[in-house]
Amino acid sequence: MLLLIYGSLFLSGIYYCLRVFWCVAARISELEIEHRTNIKFLVKLGKSGNKIREMLVQVYRDNAMKETAVYKWVKCFSEGRESVTDEERSGWPATSRTEENIANIRQIVRENRRLILRSRAEQVNIDRETDRKVLTEDLDMRKVCAKMVPKDLLARHCLCLNK
Repeated sequence: MLLLIYGSLFLSGIYYCLRVFWCVAARISELEIEHRTNIKFLVKLGKSGNKIREMLVQVYRDNAMKETAVYKWVKCFSEGRESVTDEERSGWPATSRTEENIANIRQIVRENRRLILRSRAEQVNIDRETDRKVLTEDLDMRKVCAKMVPKDLLARHCLCLNK
């Protein structure tokens, strides 16, 4: 009997690790998965939504899941849901910020730093907001005097002027 319990805990641990790995790839935080797993466990024990919320606040304090989200997940798990991850959503896939598009934008900016955002976005066939995010977040650049320059350059430039 003891071996069965340890074996079950081991398998559930592996399952949890695989779920966490998959969720990281899907950009779901580990804390959200932990909350959902705890809610699922407590629902199976027969705890009410209010009691589950109290327990989460007691354990996680300020990082506890919001009340409405707790009740949503309690309802889902009460209705028989087993997965703690989000279901796949319909709509436009988020494929604009690929390595290929980032490399293309990097090359375009190196060739002409004064090229306007709309032109770059049309060349790479992505929307303007994605182009802006690639420049500022992925390539770590900032607009200075109508040119896109690396943010590091600004810091070094300021240090040189202060000397």
